[in-house]
Amino acid sequence: MTLVRERRRQQALRLPLPPQNLSPYFCYRVQSPSSLLSSSIRPDSPDIKGLAELEKLAVLGHGNGGTVYKVRQRRSSSIYALKVLRFDHDAIGIWHQAGREAEILKRVDSQFVVRCHGVFDSGTDADSGELCFVMEYMEGGSLHDVLRLRRRLPESVISDVARRVLEGLKYLHGMKIVHRDIKPSNLLINGKGEVKIADFGVSQVVAGSLEAGDSYVGTSAYMSPERFDSEKWNGGPNDDGFAGDVWALGVTMLECYMGHFPLIAPGQKPDWATLMCAICFGEPPKLVETASPDFESFIQRCLEKDWRNRGTVLELLSHPFVTKRCTSAGGLVGFPD
Repeated sequence: MTLVRERRRQQALRLPLPPQNLSPYFCYRVQSPSSLLSSSIRPDSPDIKGLAELEKLAVLGHGNGGTVYKVRQRRSSSIYALKVLRFDHDAIGIWHQAGREAEILKRVDSQFVVRCHGVFDSGTDADSGELCFVMEYMEGGSLHDVLRLRRRLPESVISDVARRVLEGLKYLHGMKIVHRDIKPSNLLINGKGEVKIADFGVSQVVAGSLEAGDSYVGTSAYMSPERFDSEKWNGGPNDDGFAGDVWALGVTMLECYMGHFPLIAPGQKPDWATLMCAICFGEPPKLVETASPDFESFIQRCLEKDWRNRGTVLELLSHPFVTKRCTSAGGLVGFPD
């Protein structure tokens, strides 16, 4: 046991610290946000010709350099969510995020992904700007909102959430898109109780393996071991980053079951060093006896530390926890109330 602790300490000392800034190389690879603007994303999108048609009704949330509003189109009275990313030309990170998200949103079209209906420039001065995304309005809020009210979810509901997220990941990975930030606040719920994947600000279209510098993009608490320890895990021929989305799904589903972030003790400060040790070296949390064997097996396949042995999206879609419990209606109908 002493030898194991010593080896863990030695391994931890070799882990690199997260980079403070994005490399300029990333900015070179992504198109300028203004080159991606469009009044509509696809032919069947609603006819929204400009921001002047939209009336702001309420603020839905803040974060990642922007604000999300509930808006109404004056002509049709249709309700949408308007995501506004604010940036100036010296803010390299926000500039890159906006361009990358616009580029990805113009490509995706799935019932399991929150839909983007248009991307607009607010038309501010030359030194700063706002990129505005007209999004599908998800009136049920986020899975994070549900967990704040309900704390825990039953396995039947978790199964339906997992199935829909896996279907979304199957679609995205088929498009060579790694989400890289699956977590409760990025899983939104519509009025039918259906969960959809949202927020592609740190996502990436991959061609081959991910660059080492990309490993730290996203929310640290839901990062997989290979994203923390890039020296140990990166560089393989199949390291496309898709397995990291599966890990984040597993952590999220376990959080739904346990009622708190599962990889550290309740109340423990989730700083970077604590999370790194828990994710890279900690043992998986023990589920209570009431957990079904299928759920335990599902979580084990998601939280395999070696990404090469972790369950794939296709494997998990056929897992008994998902297939035996799937329902035709949205599992979160009536949540939150």
